[in-house]
Amino acid sequence: MLQEDRITIVRYPDARAGQPIPQDDICNANTAYATVINDTMNPYAPFDSRVDWKVTQWAKLCGPTSTTFLDLLGINGVHEKLGLSYKNSRELNKIIDKQLPGHPKFRCEQIVISGEAFNIFYRDVIKCVKALYGDPDFADFLVFTPEHHYADKEQTIQLFHDMHTGKLWWDTQKKLDQHKLGATIILIIILSDKTQVTMFQNKTAYPPSRCAHILLAYLPTTRLKHITNKASRLRTIANLYHVCMGRILAPLEEAGLDGIVMKSGNGILHRSHPLFSCFVGDYPKQVLATGVKVTECPKCDIPPDELGSNATPFEMHNLDIVLDALAAIDHGDIKFVRACREAGIKPIIHPFWEPLPYTNIFQAVTPDVLHQLYQGLIKHLLGWLAEAFWCNRYTFGAAEIDARCQRLPPNHHICLFMKGITSLSRISSTEHTIRGLLDFLYLAQYPCHSSKVLTLLMEALNFFHDNKQIILHAAWHYMLMIQTFGMTDNYNTEYTEHLHIDLAKDVYRTTNHKDEFVQMTQWLKHKEKIIRHESVKGVPIQKLVMGYGAMYFCEALVRYVAQLHHPHEATTHRHLKDLAATIHLPFHTLPVYHVVKWQSVDAQGHSDLCVTVDSAHIKPRHAATSQTGTDVPARFDTVLINDGTGRSVGIEGYHVGQIRVIFLIPQNSITTMFPTTIQPPKHLTYVEWFTRFPLTPDSNHGMFKVSCVVQSGKRVASIIPVANIHQSVHLIPKFGPVAPRQWTSSEVLEQCNTFFINSYINRHMFVTIR
Repeated sequence: MLQEDRITIVRYPDARAGQPIPQDDICNANTAYATVINDTMNPYAPFDSRVDWKVTQWAKLCGPTSTTFLDLLGINGVHEKLGLSYKNSRELNKIIDKQLPGHPKFRCEQIVISGEAFNIFYRDVIKCVKALYGDPDFADFLVFTPEHHYADKEQTIQLFHDMHTGKLWWDTQKKLDQHKLGATIILIIILSDKTQVTMFQNKTAYPPSRCAHILLAYLPTTRLKHITNKASRLRTIANLYHVCMGRILAPLEEAGLDGIVMKSGNGILHRSHPLFSCFVGDYPKQVLATGVKVTECPKCDIPPDELGSNATPFEMHNLDIVLDALAAIDHGDIKFVRACREAGIKPIIHPFWEPLPYTNIFQAVTPDVLHQLYQGLIKHLLGWLAEAFWCNRYTFGAAEIDARCQRLPPNHHICLFMKGITSLSRISSTEHTIRGLLDFLYLAQYPCHSSKVLTLLMEALNFFHDNKQIILHAAWHYMLMIQTFGMTDNYNTEYTEHLHIDLAKDVYRTTNHKDEFVQMTQWLKHKEKIIRHESVKGVPIQKLVMGYGAMYFCEALVRYVAQLHHPHEATTHRHLKDLAATIHLPFHTLPVYHVVKWQSVDAQGHSDLCVTVDSAHIKPRHAATSQTGTDVPARFDTVLINDGTGRSVGIEGYHVGQIRVIFLIPQNSITTMFPTTIQPPKHLTYVEWFTRFPLTPDSNHGMFKVSCVVQSGKRVASIIPVANIHQSVHLIPKFGPVAPRQWTSSEVLEQCNTFFINSYINRHMFVTIR
């Protein structure tokens, strides 16, 4: 047991678990990769130059079809002038296929169901696991043994975040240790999603897993219209799915039981046991995978007519009883069907999970934040809101909802519906119900849960249910699943929603739509190999004042410069004004920026593939580029600013401001404005302030109220470092009984004076300002 940063960590008691296998030499995977390329002098090898490599990247990652790229190379002189090592797509593909290492190849096999043959394209699952496990980008992040984390020395408040802190890994390690001491467990997450690969043809594909992230297979789909009996047709479709999945995951049976030697990205060997642990998919996929009937819970045995009751979950489906029923297939079809019905599942012939060791499919089904909460609970929430407005004597029902949505200011996390949102079902509601629902939504998405937070999660759910008769039964399972698998980010179906665009729809569009799966697997293989291989203009200050609305820009900047010159002086407003009067600004234009982004490196660690998780926009009104003649309105976003004392949780040290300008002081001016002992921050911003947070939020909706800070009729503004900006913030105008119809989304931050801080904009804001 040890304590790190106030967190008490309890290691797994058997020190042999997860230990490496002794070996004579260790070869780093990066070194091994360089050896395959076989050229230590040319960093772009096997390509001749940087241009050669960059054109290849563009061709394989930016989506042009092979025909388009071939047309480009066919232009006389392009190949020679660019100095390319290939003359056409065929030669480029040969270089990629023969000289670049990559993920395992796809294989194609045929499966016959009810007299119809289907092709399945899939990879060797063991080779995929080895490829991920041996990736040097992951070496520093691998965890080999489970742990218990606590927020206190007394170990009374347990923490759940990454999967090694959940109960599943710990419990499975104990079971495995009874047979194989020194085992290293690798928990495998399978993500399954069905996607329409084209809007113009009836072609669909399942990309079930890009588990951290490798696309494992494209599964066939079919309607089997020639089977006229509906029950037989659905049963056959289910059997096709399980036969395909069983073929793909079959190697996990022996490897999970006996273990296989695997080398991590830093060259260390472990006896690893890859175990199927999580199935991530929406409700139809959960039903398909578990074999339960539609309208039933894929996790527990609660009767369908009690799904809406305010009751704790029933017992989890009994896996032993289900396995006994599946074994009845050897006693004839009638007994098999009867046994499956009594066990509460459909008569599936050898479901894919049946032989997999240490696997309980009913436990493996994980919460579905995207579909259950966002597309389930929130759908009802919007309906209740519309109904609530009909009950308000000051408003006009759906029209008032639409009016308010049309007048919300923009934000990175907000999708503005300028035509309204009220094509909704009509269900009664109360405002307290909404509060409980939103609390549950964001508590469920915390990146780290303590046992106390999980208690709050269930209290929010109870609060919600006490006010509403309709509830999604699946929400009751969230607490147990978080304790089992860690935070919901570990198994969020939102990833599959994004991945099926990258791995199915976009890939399909690169093909000629004939024998598309052969082309799709080839294109994806090239893309993975390429990924693995791995101006600012000056703006006049006068325009900053008039066009950007930074009315007191020069005054604010000289005050900031004066403060940098006298950082330790306790200056009064008058003294600071006198100091500022001595400052000369040796420029008339400044380089400015129009967006600040917060980015996160993609899950595979590729530094050139970043995802924007937040942004704030700053742009003046400007003429439209189209022929509409309508100017594009200005946008100056609001942000949450840390004064240097703010922490990850709590409002202390945070203030709300509206950004007007982001700029930098030119380097040649810095040398004349500051001594060599002072180096100002590179990026600065002009911010107009809102009032400080009140001591308590509004008692009804839990949001804090702020207003524009005005002195002598002027907005109060300052220059601060961009680094002080914590994140974007969304402000909801205080509309009053009826939203003023003259207000607009683009100008409401200037038209309204008082706002509520939207703490439900995303989970990070929800955590920060609670």
